[in-house]
Amino acid sequence: MDRIFYILFENHESGLRLHKLLRASGLKATISPTPRSLSKCCGISLIIDESELEKVKNVIEENNIDILSIDSIEKDINPNRDRYC
Repeated sequence: MDRIFYILFENHESGLRLHKLLRASGLKATISPTPRSLSKCCGISLIIDESELEKVKNVIEENNIDILSIDSIEKDINPNRDRYC
């Protein structure tokens, strides 16, 4: 099953800073609400492609970005979500 990779933060400033750095490096990152199954802390996280995971880790390390963790969950797309009729 496909997995979605999330970078979790203690605060939104770190998330926004990393998002800007990743985009400047040509890496894909999407700002997302943090899934409650992963953390109850900061409300934002970044979704990254698994294929870019090592490059993302390098950017985090090179720029001393504070993160809580990089976690993944199974992709669970429900086509009937938010369908009322």
